[in-house]
Amino acid sequence: MTSPQQFLLPDVGEGLTEAEILAWSVRPGDVVEVNQIIVEVETAKAAVELPSPYAGVVSALHAEVGDLLPVGRPLITIDTDAPGEAAGGASDAGAVRQPDAEQAALLVGYGPQGTGAGRRRRRPAPAQPQRADSVAVSAPEPAAARPAAKPPVRKLAKDLGVDLTTVAPTGPGNTITREDVHEAARGVTPRTVPAPDASRGSETRIPIRGVRRHTAAAMVASAFTAPHVTEFITVDVTATMRLRELVAGRREFRDLRVTPLLFFTRAFLIALAKTPEANSSWDEAAQEIVLKHYVNLGVAAATDRGLVVPNIKGADRMSLHELARALADLTATARAGRTSPQDMTGGTVTLTNVGVFGVDTGTPILNPGEAAILAVGAVRRMPWVVRDDDGDERVEPRWGTQLALSFDHRLMDGRQGSELLANTAQILREPGLAML
Repeated sequence: MTSPQQFLLPDVGEGLTEAEILAWSVRPGDVVEVNQIIVEVETAKAAVELPSPYAGVVSALHAEVGDLLPVGRPLITIDTDAPGEAAGGASDAGAVRQPDAEQAALLVGYGPQGTGAGRRRRRPAPAQPQRADSVAVSAPEPAAARPAAKPPVRKLAKDLGVDLTTVAPTGPGNTITREDVHEAARGVTPRTVPAPDASRGSETRIPIRGVRRHTAAAMVASAFTAPHVTEFITVDVTATMRLRELVAGRREFRDLRVTPLLFFTRAFLIALAKTPEANSSWDEAAQEIVLKHYVNLGVAAATDRGLVVPNIKGADRMSLHELARALADLTATARAGRTSPQDMTGGTVTLTNVGVFGVDTGTPILNPGEAAILAVGAVRRMPWVVRDDDGDERVEPRWGTQLALSFDHRLMDGRQGSELLANTAQILREPGLAML
């Protein structure tokens, strides 16, 4: 007698209510082990792989790829005492496998993977007696293997109309990369688009899910809850650009991409120490302002899934090299769609680099619960009036950029916001001041 166990969709973040099914790693009939990855889901904050809490045989999947499933609803049913169970044997054929307290602590990717984790094994079919005079028949052709590609790559292929079974993989382990899809797309005939229904008009409807839904709700909540003030400043960053060249040439930084953003981030963190109100939050229930004595710096990242803002924990305590590594890791992980829910929560202040799009400035919207956000514009050569020691002025080309600071006027007044922006600009203008 089998013991079916239902695995309910867990809350993999802080207070998340639903998740979209991105890809199943198993199907009915597969044998699974504890902690074997069975499904990838996308929450409002990140794409997450969920491991199995049970060992046994998959008897049912309760959602299909693309379904939006509420937290607490059945995700999968596993027979924990079925024939073919991974850990089953003659000695425990009648035992019911239940995840104990120790096993439960290993779930959601926190424990050692089983030897066969990630392998798909089918329930063995019962042996059939063969008659002596039976006629031999050829075995059926095995089903074509599913192309190996990450969910963001699959989405890209779907958007571009590329059939992944026709793509030659070049990634590690014969996986299909984004570059492979783009290469294939260049030689793919565009999909035929059906003529628009005249009764509906010429339009496309895109479901609002995952990151886009969360971002929309967060931005509306922020814009209509926190009274925003935005200030701007244009700054000569020629000295900072020279410093960037010097740092990039040092041996310890040769394995890192040293960009101007690293120094803008460092300057902002130093300036924050002089304006602690910018690293605070508003507690409406307690009617208190909460000053944070740590900086979890959020860095806005544009991804295929939408805008995400993972944060670097303890950014204010990092050396320049540590900060460079953290920024590189954060960006790479976000673009791959692998940012963990933990990295998406607990931010205290945010920086967004609109300059990467060639934009000079903007009016950034605060992340909900934060007091300030700094937008960094494109670094450009521009004419600048320079005064020498004798007081004579001349115009010469300099590296310049624009900074925009939005802040919550409940937590900061104009003086504090202006000081934070001016101090950040001053450090970028004369980076040697950071020594003080």
